[in-house]
Amino acid sequence: MTIRWRSATVRRLTGGWPGAVELLATLDGGAGADAGAEVKALAHPDLVGTPRPGDRVLLNTSALARGLGTGGYALVVALPDALPADPPAGPGHLVKARYTPLQTMVLGADDQESPHHEVLADADDLAGTPVVVADLHSALPAVVAGVRADAPGARVAYVLTDGGALPAAFSRAVAGLREAGWLAACISTGQSFGGDLETATVHTGLLAARHVVGADVVVVAQGPGNLGTGSRWGFSGVAAGEALNAAAVLGGRPVAALRVSEADPRPRHRGVSHHSLTAVGRVALAPADVVVTDAPGDFHDGVRAQARGLCTGGGGRHRYVRVPREGLDAALATSPVRLSTMGRGLEADRAGFLLAAAAGRHAARLLGAGTPA
Repeated sequence: MTIRWRSATVRRLTGGWPGAVELLATLDGGAGADAGAEVKALAHPDLVGTPRPGDRVLLNTSALARGLGTGGYALVVALPDALPADPPAGPGHLVKARYTPLQTMVLGADDQESPHHEVLADADDLAGTPVVVADLHSALPAVVAGVRADAPGARVAYVLTDGGALPAAFSRAVAGLREAGWLAACISTGQSFGGDLETATVHTGLLAARHVVGADVVVVAQGPGNLGTGSRWGFSGVAAGEALNAAAVLGGRPVAALRVSEADPRPRHRGVSHHSLTAVGRVALAPADVVVTDAPGDFHDGVRAQARGLCTGGGGRHRYVRVPREGLDAALATSPVRLSTMGRGLEADRAGFLLAAAAGRHAARLLGAGTPA
């Protein structure tokens, strides 16, 4: 295990969004040969307090030093001279990021002390609610854009799994979608935290989306910063298959948003990513709708062939669904947040966003909006 700790001084604040503050800090002397370097850092005030210019901060620079991590941030671990006040006493006993130095205790919607506990204690049915499951966090705004293309009044909730960033506040997309009214709520599950609602598991997260938020459509995805090892099973998106199973066992309508790329330099992610082939084809044992579009061209012909293979393999449990592309490009253009996946924007890798939007369109049509798929 390698952790790089650095003491630094805040030079200036450079921006932020709800739950996150961006700053520039100068590394102090001491361990490492990078003393005096200026680094971009991110603080979550709910965890560490609010930094100000001149404050001394303790940074974790591990991922930054290796060139890893969405956004390229060092992370503020503490403000040693300006510790935040203790939170007021209150209900809740769900511990998230458990037994790490920054573990936090929250009130879960499924917690015995929660006003929603009575609703969720015996909740067991999503009543056919469409649940769109994506591998990458970057698919979230595209899926919602697809929902809104056919059902602009649909109430959409996002269920955040713990395969990527654990703080919900790390996501600019969630903050922007919430501000624009595109998301009714973010629900953080498992070890993730900081959503509008907290739950212990993906299952109670789905049930809270339906029975507490009143969502018409639910989108499930990990946070930013997914983990991959270049191996068949060693990637955090394998949990997408488990989320499809959870949606099915609870009586929802599982919809797979395939991870697709026409620009990724790695062959294993061209066309339908091997991550989707594994998560949907091997892990998702319950039937799911696998969605493609009618977009023309050899690339999309190849994607459709791969999707058909997912649906005919494994005993033919999945359902192949083809929806029209018309209107989806316009819907993607209305996104209130920047569309970006692995550093590539909409124009650089349109196919991935298009397939995510198609899954959202199918979910909307399951509600009865537009022509049934």
